[in-house]
Amino acid sequence: MNATIRQLLDTADLLIEDNGGPATTGPVTGGPATTTSRCRGAAFALRAALESAVAARLTAYGAPRPIREGSMRAALLWLRGCAEAETARRAKAVWSQLCLGCHYHQYETGPTEDQVRTWRTEVIAIIALLAH
Repeated sequence: MNATIRQLLDTADLLIEDNGGPATTGPVTGGPATTTSRCRGAAFALRAALESAVAARLTAYGAPRPIREGSMRAALLWLRGCAEAETARRAKAVWSQLCLGCHYHQYETGPTEDQVRTWRTEVIAIIALLAH
């Protein structure tokens, strides 16, 4: 696991663990942060870590630069040719969930801590599978 991915996972951990109450001032947030905003921030960090791991796998496989640096949807399609089918399916599934968790919708409450912890577990497992 490269340093960038590790830092993104650490950032997600700090955001998840900064649970001093509904609005806290913690080491990452630096100001008042609600649980929802911390969870959304952790989802962003997890999504970026997953995207970095996919890009690293595609680079190692020799995928063309437009695929590695273009849309994540294209990268996930290419991933099916450079990783086991189940790993590629899991990566796409958790990436899709993280995308929903990252976006603010006025009519939704945002991701919960339990959802973010589940996504974190899945992202770490996928990153490990992609590293081999």
